[in-house]
Amino acid sequence: MQRIALARAFLRNPDILILDEATSQIDLESEQLIHQALAKFLVDRTGVMITHRHTSLSMADRIVVIEAGQISDSGRHEELITRNRFYQSLCGSEQRKAA
Repeated sequence: MQRIALARAFLRNPDILILDEATSQIDLESEQLIHQALAKFLVDRTGVMITHRHTSLSMADRIVVIEAGQISDSGRHEELITRNRFYQSLCGSEQRKAA
C-alpha cells in the first residue's frame, strides 16, 4: 500500500513532497530501493520526511529532532549523533531492533 501511495505521489510530480512514515512497514531492501528513487525524484524539489527510522535519514540535508513536542536540535546526522543525546538514543534503539 505504501509503495502505491509513493507511486501516486511521484505521478503528481509535486514541487514539495511530504512523507509521513513512508517506509515504516517496508522491509530493508524495499526501503533502500525507495530511498534511491526518492533521491532521484527530489532533485530540485523539497522533501519533508517524518520518520522514526534513522535509516530513512541518509539522504537528508537537514534533520529536525523533536523531543517532547519541541524542536530540540537540527543538523546533519553526523552532527546530531555527536551532540544530541535524544537523537543518539533513537539511533541506538533502531540499531538494537535491527540486530
